[in-house]
Amino acid sequence: MALTAEKEMKDIGKSAGCTDHDHDLIHELSKRLDGLWRYDQYISNSKGHPKIESFWRKIKGQEEGNVEMLKELIGDEVKKGCF
Repeated sequence: MALTAEKEMKDIGKSAGCTDHDHDLIHELSKRLDGLWRYDQYISNSKGHPKIESFWRKIKGQEEGNVEMLKELIGDEVKKGCF
């Protein structure tokens, strides 16, 4: 069984559309954009609970800053021709 799993995975990672650090930036941006979308629902769900709603709004604001930083870093990489 172990040999079958090894055979199935032996070629994973041989192809790459970009360098690891650029892939990491794109992957992280995607995860954080998904989070922003969810925070809107969390804020809506917490109506009537001001402390919780405030928490989600704060987290969303922090995440918006993270998204902007990631976009800037990705833009810098694009300008360098890394994609």
